[in-house]
Amino acid sequence: MSSQQTYERFAQHSPLTAMMRAAMEFALPNSFLNEIFAAQAQRQRPSELLFSTIIELLAQVVCRVRPSMHAAYQKQSESIPVAIKSVYNKLNGVETQVSRALVTQTVARLSPLIKQMKGGCQPLLPGYQVRILDGNHLAATEHRLKELRTIGGGPLPGLALAVLDPEQMLITDVFPCEDAHTQERKVLLEVLETITAGQLWIADRNFCTSVFLWEVQQQQAFYLVRQHAKNVRWEPNGSRRKVGRSTTDDGTVYEQAVWAYDSEGNRMAARRVTIVLDKPTRHGETEIQLLTNLPPKVKAIKVADLYRKRWTIESAFGELAAVLNNEIDTLGYPGAALLGFCVGLLTYNLLSVVKAALRSIHGEQVVAEEVSTYHMADEIRCTWGGMMIVLPPEFWSQRFGEMSEPALAKELRRLAKLVQMRQIQKSKRGPKKPRPKRTPTQRHPHVSTARILTQRAAV
Repeated sequence: MSSQQTYERFAQHSPLTAMMRAAMEFALPNSFLNEIFAAQAQRQRPSELLFSTIIELLAQVVCRVRPSMHAAYQKQSESIPVAIKSVYNKLNGVETQVSRALVTQTVARLSPLIKQMKGGCQPLLPGYQVRILDGNHLAATEHRLKELRTIGGGPLPGLALAVLDPEQMLITDVFPCEDAHTQERKVLLEVLETITAGQLWIADRNFCTSVFLWEVQQQQAFYLVRQHAKNVRWEPNGSRRKVGRSTTDDGTVYEQAVWAYDSEGNRMAARRVTIVLDKPTRHGETEIQLLTNLPPKVKAIKVADLYRKRWTIESAFGELAAVLNNEIDTLGYPGAALLGFCVGLLTYNLLSVVKAALRSIHGEQVVAEEVSTYHMADEIRCTWGGMMIVLPPEFWSQRFGEMSEPALAKELRRLAKLVQMRQIQKSKRGPKKPRPKRTPTQRHPHVSTARILTQRAAV
């Protein structure tokens, strides 16, 4: 059987896996990865151990194909010219600008592909380039480093701010920081350098600072942030007026013109939109206040609805945690942990390309409401190893490495038609039942399940 015939068999039985591998080969050829490292690394230098090899091994751990870097190395040790210690040395020393470039430069290759397939989502606000900003503190790692073994606290390897394009569902930028105790607002200064005219930045109150608001407006862009009680001084520029109910019908929306001040006393006009909630939040808050410089033609109820879309990036982080191992607790060095996190973001973007192909064929609503990212990742993970045995990397690089965007978009759409949507359907569940109160056993700390079930059958 020829390689082409084998490929078609996989395309018929597991089109998602073929789509993922094709998108990966298009976005991440080895030469491209090594060029990123050569251009961005300052302390490390290109060596016998290529950066593309590090990414290949790390991706297997992030995607849960292998349980650890050492396990991934063992499976490929014959083709890697250095010992495992050298692999860890290079991994641990990767600098944050290399990790960031890995995400941003691959997005530059994936974004036109989604546009070519016409697989984007409906824009949240037509005429504006919406960007959603949020932060993520990486979970504590194991105490593997010598200096950490006697410390009782959980070792935190760093944090990162991520930027989501909700129209294409791509993480377009990431700002890693190795010091986990650094304030997110300090990392925010790096974000300000990327703001361009016409964008709308949506963020939580932790990013509501006078510097952020002024810089966004200075760049002829727009902001929509939840107001922080202390970070921005403001005063009314008109009376507050009621404008109606929120689209989710969970509160009443009010609007007020205000002046916002910076640290030097300069002021700028803004709008303050307040949602008076019918029920308090889990933190006991009864109101949500928003600040924005969007023009009056964007009604206050629409502003309130837009802010609620901020959960989109939190859902992305949730999917990363559920289907990927992007916060690897065995990687104690900040550089290694942050690279693993960025490889997770990159994998999320590749899954977004696959979803874009599905949207172009089956529709945005079907993919949003019915497709499970967990089942998608599980299908790809279960088929990947066997597919790569019978179709080695050379096949994929020759077929997709230099393929044009229109040709790849056409192939991904063809494969999307072969996907059995029922196999990746979300599991719908009813309302969550409250946990019943448990009564302690009197004489024994354990019970026999078989005897309990026998008693039930006897009733």
